Amino acid sequence: MPSHRVSYDLAEAPLAHGEVAIIGAGPGDPGLLTLRALSLIEQADCLVYDRLVSREVLALASPRARRFYVGKASRCHALTQEETNALLVRLAREGRRVVRLKGGDPYIFGRGGEEAEVLIEHGVGFRVVPGITSAQGCAAYGGFPLTHRDYAQSVTFVTGHCKGDGDLALNWASLAAPHQTTVFYMGLANAERIRRELQYHGLPADHPVALVERGTTPEQRRVITCLGELVETIEREELRPPTLIVVGEVVRLADTLAQPVAEEAAFIEGAALERIAL
Repeated sequence: MPSHRVSYDLAEAPLAHGEVAIIGAGPGDPGLLTLRALSLIEQADCLVYDRLVSREVLALASPRARRFYVGKASRCHALTQEETNALLVRLAREGRRVVRLKGGDPYIFGRGGEEAEVLIEHGVGFRVVPGITSAQGCAAYGGFPLTHRDYAQSVTFVTGHCKGDGDLALNWASLAAPHQTTVFYMGLANAERIRRELQYHGLPADHPVALVERGTTPEQRRVITCLGELVETIEREELRPPTLIVVGEVVRLADTLAQPVAEEAAFIEGAALERIAL
């Protein structure tokens, strides 16, 4: 059977020389990339990319495109944010078509807003392409929703660490309110503080928590625990960044909603094996 390439016509102006596209690459699975992101990646002369952008996404660019790694981990930055800002401005002023690739969505804990401010300050044209954020991807691939009429009428995304490793000063009383889901990005280092504050402000020790490590990738791990055992679970399972901490009653649906996905995957795998046998 002949293969067919998906065609797309986005009716969008091509990426101009000297322009920067700030693009959300999604949470890891290259299949979650948007068509607009793909179109611009294919046009790029330069890719400036973060630690969580998958190799599969990078491979979609032209082999001739220059690649600049500017990844950041806790206390370990390939470039500082100021150096990354300067790099984007320099490449644009050289007349390059620049794609700034970020894991998840660039405007949700991705520093995309800071970079856009710098580009405006230096008169550099840019456009922004949203991406599926890590919270959406990890929840869906982890087998539970972020909202549900019976369990959570709101969802809150929270950064689990502060600029310059400052104190994690959050509205804990609001985060501990019932009937909501709270997603902590980059929260492993402050897991004890998260557990303590949420319990102090009213959430019970048995309140459900999901930990999703490297969500949507082949290395994904999903661990279900409770608030009172959050720290011990992280240590026992040796979870490492990137791991999302999802707090809320929706987590109770994880096994129920994940099961049909597992059955479908098993069916597809069995069907593939049957075709091979034929």
